[in-house]
Amino acid sequence: MKAWIIERFDGIDKVRLTDVADPTPAAGEVLLRVTYAALNPADRYLAQGEYPAKPPLPHILGRDGSGVIAGSGPGVQDHPIGQARAILRGDMGVSRWGTFAELVAVPAESLIEIPGGWTAEQAGCASLVYVTAFQALTQWEDLPAQAVVLISGASGGVGVASTQLGIAKGHTVVGLTRDPEKHATLKSLGMALALDPADPQWRKTLAEFLGKRKVDLAIDSVGGTLFPHLIATLGDRGRVSVVGRLAGEVPQFNTATLFFRRIRIGGVAVGAYTNQESRHAWKTSLDLLNKTGARPLIDQIFPFEQLPAAFARLAHGPMGKVLVRCAR
Repeated sequence: MKAWIIERFDGIDKVRLTDVADPTPAAGEVLLRVTYAALNPADRYLAQGEYPAKPPLPHILGRDGSGVIAGSGPGVQDHPIGQARAILRGDMGVSRWGTFAELVAVPAESLIEIPGGWTAEQAGCASLVYVTAFQALTQWEDLPAQAVVLISGASGGVGVASTQLGIAKGHTVVGLTRDPEKHATLKSLGMALALDPADPQWRKTLAEFLGKRKVDLAIDSVGGTLFPHLIATLGDRGRVSVVGRLAGEVPQFNTATLFFRRIRIGGVAVGAYTNQESRHAWKTSLDLLNKTGARPLIDQIFPFEQLPAAFARLAHGPMGKVLVRCAR
């Protein structure tokens, strides 16, 4: 089969398209012919050696995907050949070969049916970002039922998913994105306010919009110099769910800013979920999306041969998810 491989942990720009042996599904595994695979920032982190996992090389990245069942190992039921399926989440693309390939072997427990009314493209890019957004929104048991949620990197995959789920849960959602052209799209999703974090007045504008209210939860995918500004918007016992660090490390962070409002910071890691917890998060997310009619937002789909261009688009800052079409 054709697949994109990394041979060293020296950057996503070194990914190479080549022929490798077709995977053979073991007991309890299914062979999926990949139709669509979605890109995630974690793929780039792993390729750069900035991720805890260090799989054997060569390695095939890709954590999300949808496709058609092409075979199965012993003991597999309920996944007949020819049926469309998507990957929930698991070790694909992390400790085992992933979806940037024509075929991938997937544990049967990590497969889900395509949701009713969804396209294969939507199903191929949804599970990881919605399960991540679900954890970011629900890991704080004392979050008010109608909270103010501030989302950095709001136009990215997790940002859009957090926006959609937050709105469905009844929260007031405010988003930060540097591209003013994306503000209208975010507001069309139901976002209450979209701001440019490069605007020196964005915190003042937010304060005027909220009046006496403060931000209850910040969902941060950016880090860097923006992080202290997110902290400044929080009210008493405010919370931060840290999803990523697209802008790198937080420089010279003053921990005293946490003291008197008793600010709490928590990391988000869907890899800590059991399969049962992931399925619960996925099902609950689907119920919320069906409540509002929201669907995954796709920025662009690239041909399989253009995976490097797809990663360039991801680095540029998409409006939603970036995918590659793997099926010929």
